[in-house]
Amino acid sequence: MVSKVFSAIAMGFGGELVVVECDMNRGLPALSIVGMPNTTVNEARDRVRSAIVNSKFDFPARKITINLAPAELKKDGTGLDLPIALAILAASGQIPEVGGGDASEGSRSEFSVDCLANTLFVGELSLNGEICAIPGVINVVETAKKCGLEKVVVPKGNLAQAQLVKGVEIRAVGNLRELLLAVGEESAKDVVKFATLNEKEQKTEVGRVRFDDIRGQVAAKRAITIAIAGRHNILLSGPPGTGKTMLARAAHSLLPPLDDGERVAVAKLHGLASAAAEIGSERPFRAPHHSASMASLVGGGPKAHLGEISLAHHGVLFLDELPEFPRNLIEALRQPLEDRTITITRVNYKLSYPASFMLIATENPCPCGFLGDPDVECSCSQVQIKNYQKKISGPITDRLDMTIAVERIPTRELLVESNGASEEHDKACEQIAGATKRQRARHAMNSELTSREILKCCRVSEAALGLLQQATDKLHISTRGYFKILRVARTIADIEGSETVEVAHLTEALQYRERKVGK
Repeated sequence: MVSKVFSAIAMGFGGELVVVECDMNRGLPALSIVGMPNTTVNEARDRVRSAIVNSKFDFPARKITINLAPAELKKDGTGLDLPIALAILAASGQIPEVGGGDASEGSRSEFSVDCLANTLFVGELSLNGEICAIPGVINVVETAKKCGLEKVVVPKGNLAQAQLVKGVEIRAVGNLRELLLAVGEESAKDVVKFATLNEKEQKTEVGRVRFDDIRGQVAAKRAITIAIAGRHNILLSGPPGTGKTMLARAAHSLLPPLDDGERVAVAKLHGLASAAAEIGSERPFRAPHHSASMASLVGGGPKAHLGEISLAHHGVLFLDELPEFPRNLIEALRQPLEDRTITITRVNYKLSYPASFMLIATENPCPCGFLGDPDVECSCSQVQIKNYQKKISGPITDRLDMTIAVERIPTRELLVESNGASEEHDKACEQIAGATKRQRARHAMNSELTSREILKCCRVSEAALGLLQQATDKLHISTRGYFKILRVARTIADIEGSETVEVAHLTEALQYRERKVGK
């Protein structure tokens, strides 16, 4: 007898359907797995045998062959454990036919051989038969939906992620015996209360940095508000201790919550990285250390894992002290900043991950940090300053929408409570929410618009257009810089509630274009 069970594996940002076939014949007892399994899948032989026995079922003393179709596709991951076990139990007759088997047990069981035909199964088996959560479950559920399967059985630990995909019936089980005996329908249809997730988000709000916590820096706060409103890349430059990192951290609390589509994409990416990834409406904020490797930042490695730029999708990638990062890492951001995706190519396959992130970076003007500071003399040589500043190349600088100089705050102002300071953060959130609403209603976020779309969506007054032409010629602004200035000016106009980009909006956008690193 040959049995078939449907499953799937995650492949990059998508997934592939896998049909697990089991054949039993006479011969010496053995279990072999074919169909290009990797080491993780091959080790399923011992996990499946122990799980079946410890779940009070019989492991057949036959020659068992498991085929993972399509055979030319490389199989990876532990999610195939459960379908392999079910295929063995079905082939050995231990899963009852509809109307067959023990009547008392069959009457309360919804699980039978027939349900294998329209259900996809995925899960890792422990030695005692428990079904453990796996990474990439959203990819699996989306694959089932694409292939027309009606139900998906997932581990209980993956239920919250799986339910983000609509149009498929999700069943969650805790162990192999519970699945086969269907102890209770409610346990298989357990629903996660998203209110619990919202409570977690409210608790994390307490320890966040807000604009109210930062004294002064009116110009920098204004620039951060504009950058968040249009999702523009921004570089904060200034001496150490001026609040650059705090401003970047405050930006996280200004980000509006994820919408439903963005929430699924973020959960899908984080689910690929970890089976225990939490789900919420909070946008990601990734802050890798400058010692990070190329594979950890942009993705890669032997299995082409996703990197920090993909984990920051629909959120913020914060690079503190950008010149301290190796130059090859900084240069690797060129293509993702433009295409908002990263493609990892290997000999036998090519995988693509989305990487639509907002870059917030900080820098000191020189190695000692005090170049241009009126109070502290710079101790760096001209060669050191030149080499330090050259770490951020012209092409990378050209991809930055905004640059703002963060000046030192006088000590006497640090302990002074300014009037209305408590309203700064709330006002910025209102401006960002209003600008975001206008952009969504018009087309998309301004930073995501192509050159053709920005020309179509951006109404510019004659005076502002003339000013932009003069600035482009005088400052030798590139074509990319030209459109970035237009996008930033459009965002400023959205914050002000103006349908047309005026001279004042364009003038402010031009001020953010030049990279100021001291004199």
